[in-house]
Amino acid sequence: MAKDSQDEGILKKLEHGLEYFIFASRWVQAPIYVALIFAAFAYAWKSVQELFHILQDFSTATESSIMLGILSLVDISMVANLVNMVVVGGYVTFVSRIDFGASGDRPDWLDHINANTLKVKLAGSLASISAIHLLKSFIDITATTTGGATFTAGQEKVIMWQSIIHGVFLASMILFAWGEKMQRHDDH
Repeated sequence: MAKDSQDEGILKKLEHGLEYFIFASRWVQAPIYVALIFAAFAYAWKSVQELFHILQDFSTATESSIMLGILSLVDISMVANLVNMVVVGGYVTFVSRIDFGASGDRPDWLDHINANTLKVKLAGSLASISAIHLLKSFIDITATTTGGATFTAGQEKVIMWQSIIHGVFLASMILFAWGEKMQRHDDH
């Protein structure tokens, strides 16, 4: 009987060690989030380059080219927001809470974040980024086809596929939001 009790104690310790190891494995994601932060810095540099490009050509630029430059900056901003959501939301949801101390700088959305909410926010961001790309393509194509010219078959194909992809992002966002709403309890 003592042997069974001793074996049971060893198995409990092994189980506890395995469970601790599994739970601690969430920290594997931390370097991924750090890598995304460095990628965001690289993208921020790209926004500075885009701004210089807009300003450099401003005196000779057409309205369409200025609009395309501004849309590029908006696009960069939205991608940076997406990366921020993934880093902060993913870290808080899957790795560890962030201690902001007495700082009032805590984003409000962090108080209500979970995996489903994060999914809906990410899908919304992707749909918005897709809309900006579609708008940029449309403006770029219409700027090059002024004077009664029509879209080429290649341009039509680009707009068609971007529209389809945008529609898929919108449908995904709606389905994620609906699924999240269905899983929410009445008290939330």
